[in-house]
Amino acid sequence: MISAQLRDANLVVNLAALRHNLKTQIAKLPAGSRILPVVKANAYGNGLVPVVNSLKNEPEVAGFCVALLDEGLRLRDEGISQMILVLGITPVQYALVAAREGVSLTVGSLAWLQEYLQIARVAKVTTPLRVHLGLDTGMGRIGFTDEEELAQAVDLLAKDPHFVFEGIFTHFSTADSADTAYFEKQYANWQRLTSVVKHLPPFVHVANSATALWHKGEVVGNTVRMGISLYGLNPSGRDLTPTWDLEPVMSLTAKLTFVKRLKKGSSVSYGATYTAQADEWVGTVPVGYADGYARGLTGYYVLVDGQKCPILGRICMDQFMIRLPKQMPVGTEVVLMGKSGEAEITATDLADQLNTINYEVLTGMSERLHREYVN
Repeated sequence: MISAQLRDANLVVNLAALRHNLKTQIAKLPAGSRILPVVKANAYGNGLVPVVNSLKNEPEVAGFCVALLDEGLRLRDEGISQMILVLGITPVQYALVAAREGVSLTVGSLAWLQEYLQIARVAKVTTPLRVHLGLDTGMGRIGFTDEEELAQAVDLLAKDPHFVFEGIFTHFSTADSADTAYFEKQYANWQRLTSVVKHLPPFVHVANSATALWHKGEVVGNTVRMGISLYGLNPSGRDLTPTWDLEPVMSLTAKLTFVKRLKKGSSVSYGATYTAQADEWVGTVPVGYADGYARGLTGYYVLVDGQKCPILGRICMDQFMIRLPKQMPVGTEVVLMGKSGEAEITATDLADQLNTINYEVLTGMSERLHREYVN
C-alpha cells in the first residue's frame, strides 16, 4: 500500500516515549533482567524497522519478538543481528530458512521437532535451528501440555546438533485481570511442566506486559516480552491501573481540507444520516476507514484547539466531516488520537467507542498513513 506523504495526515510516532517506557520497565525489574520488545504487526502499527532501530542499542534489549517468519527475515535484511524470535508456530517446511538466517522458532510439540530433524538430515543442514519451547499452561493456543512429551523434546534438543535449546516460555491469558485465580492456576502449570527441565535454557520468558506490571512476585524468568506497555498503553484497558506512568507512543493528526457553512436542513455523508438542525460550520478531514480510522467511530469526536468537535454523518473510506465551533481556515490541525491543549483522546478511548481493545486500534492503522518519527 502507498504511504500518503502528499496529504496532510500523519501518524506520529514518538520514539522518545518508546524508550522511556522501555527504560522505566527495566528499572522495575531485578538486576540482570532482559527485555524482548514485541514488534509483531508492524511494531503494533508504529513501524517495524524504525522501532527496532530505536531500541536495538539499549543494553538490556536481548532481541525482538515477531509473529511471522517473514517479519524476522525483514529484520535480518535490515541488518538486525540480535536474536529474533517467531512467537507463532512456523510450518516445518519453512524452518530451514529460519535456521539459515539465525531466526529462532517457537516449537510446541515433539512431532514438529522430529519432522524437522528428518528434513534437516535430508538437506544436510549444518547450521542448527534455534528453538524456544512454548508451554501451554492455560492459554489454550499453542505449546506443550504434557510433562513426558516435554521431557522427550528437551532430551532431543540436548542430544542432537541440529538444534540449539535457546529458550522456554509461556503466555498468561488473565495477567491483566483483577481476579488472579486463573493466573495462579497457569503459574502452577508452568512450575509443573518446567520441573522436568533439568537445565533451563538461556532465555526463560514467563512475563508479558501485564505480568511484568502486576505480578512481579511470580515472575521467575530472566526475560520480559514487552508488548503493549512498550507502546505506552495499559494492557488491561481500564480494569487495572499501571504501576508506573506509560507514555503513549502513537498519535494521529490531520489538517482540514475543506470548510463550509452548512445550511439548516442540509445533510452530510452517505445515507444522509445527519441533518443540520441549524446553520453550522463543517470541516472535512482527509482520513477514513481505509486508513484504519474505523467506520464505527461515526458519532464520536475529534479535537480542534483543545475542543471536542463531533463527527457528522458516516465516516467515509478516505474522509469524514466534523462540526466546527466557528469558521476555521483550511489547514487547521485536527487531533484524531493524542493531545490538543488540555484535552486528549487515547487509543483506549477509541477502543471503548468501538467496543474493542487498544491493541486493535494501534494495529489497525493502515500503511497508507504516513508515519512521522520524532525523538
